[in-house]
Amino acid sequence: MAIKQYLFLPFAILTFWYFESPVTLMRYFISINKAFFQLFSLPLFLKTYTKPLKNEYREGLVGFSIAIGMVIKTGFIIADTLMLLILLLIEAIVFIAFLAFPIATVALLFI
Repeated sequence: MAIKQYLFLPFAILTFWYFESPVTLMRYFISINKAFFQLFSLPLFLKTYTKPLKNEYREGLVGFSIAIGMVIKTGFIIADTLMLLILLLIEAIVFIAFLAFPIATVALLFI
């Protein structure tokens, strides 16, 4: 009985590494992305892009307040988008490295 379990062990490891762990890793990345959106409020900047910056609705200042708000929010949106792209790039590199690790390990043994 014990010999059959040992013969099944490589398949169990591969199943874990290539089916179960990537799903868990993606869930972890999704939680990081949700925290990023919560922390840097990119969706809120996009929703309130054309609204005055400090809810300034006095006569004569509405247009100016909207324009200044759009200028400031544009800078924040650009910065947040760059940070999001860097985060997604790091996540993609980690995911690919995670999947390639067993193959690279075996390749190093036989090279």
